[in-house]
Amino acid sequence: MVSTQPRKQRKSRYQAPLHIRHKFMGAMLSPELREKHEIKSIPIHAGDTVKVMRGDHKGTEGKVAKVNLTSMTITVDGVSVTKSDGTEVPRPVQPSNVMITKLETKDEKRLGD
Repeated sequence: MVSTQPRKQRKSRYQAPLHIRHKFMGAMLSPELREKHEIKSIPIHAGDTVKVMRGDHKGTEGKVAKVNLTSMTITVDGVSVTKSDGTEVPRPVQPSNVMITKLETKDEKRLGD
């Protein structure tokens, strides 16, 4: 993206293809992981353990159950809201509001080691 105009920045994010949206799904690493891997942030994968840093569920830690690239949100186990009929539904969380505490390392290419 070359333009600095906010409308063009928003348009490029909303119209981005899924393989580019994956890069937008980055979250910061915990200080231990940051030191170990020498990187500050990495895109979130299902199976990562994260800690919610902002919002009503601040401090909650859980595994990432689902990564939704179309709405650019993640679903974390343990982060849910109760509907008026009493059922629990998962609450979507923005990836910028979480910190990765444990990485899912099934994919060897993920960290580029």
